Amino acid sequence: MYCIELTIKLSPMPLVVQRKEHGDAQRLYSEVIDSIRKGNERLLELTCEKVEDKKITVLVSEITAVQIYEKTSSSTSKPPGFSFQN
Repeated sequence: MYCIELTIKLSPMPLVVQRKEHGDAQRLYSEVIDSIRKGNERLLELTCEKVEDKKITVLVSEITAVQIYEKTSSSTSKPPGFSFQN
């Protein structure tokens, strides 16, 4: 399972959606980055493959960071936000 995590301005908790395949996660990550770069889209709607019917709509101008990482079965939990540790 791969997680795409968005950090939103003035929000202490990140928004996370998941993809089963690395290629799908990479495409979603690229879509978010492209939306930020282009600035054409005002809203970006994301869905989650792990939690059925989970949808997030975010104002593109409020996204401050995006990261992609693999959620492994051996890791019990990951603290929210970005980390400099591997």
